[in-house]
Amino acid sequence: QVQLQESGPGLVKPSQTLSLICTVSGGSITTSYYYWSWIRQPPGKGLEWMGAIGYEGSNYYSPSLQSRTSISRDTSKNQFSLQLSSVTPEDTAVYFCARGNRATGGDYDHWGQGTQVTVSS
Repeated sequence: QVQLQESGPGLVKPSQTLSLICTVSGGSITTSYYYWSWIRQPPGKGLEWMGAIGYEGSNYYSPSLQSRTSISRDTSKNQFSLQLSSVTPEDTAVYFCARGNRATGGDYDHWGQGTQVTVSS
């Protein structure tokens, strides 16, 4: 059974970089043809796909966040990471990692439980 677990700071100051890690167990992040996404949900709003890294290591980003987002992976640890730069209070959200079958998000079959990140001074 594939399991995903997000980890990282729960509080980030404005203008800093938000960094999260998703640790995957029960399956490899290099297994064809899965895409490993970061998704967030601001309070009172819907889910927003941020970007993904594919089984082959390619990156895919939401156009609205591309300039501030970087997703990488460590295959030796079976982890993938999110960095979101120049954060503002509008980046406050629950952040999820998920496995899906589409490079640009969607068709998810496994999710992490989510982690709350608050941007505040």
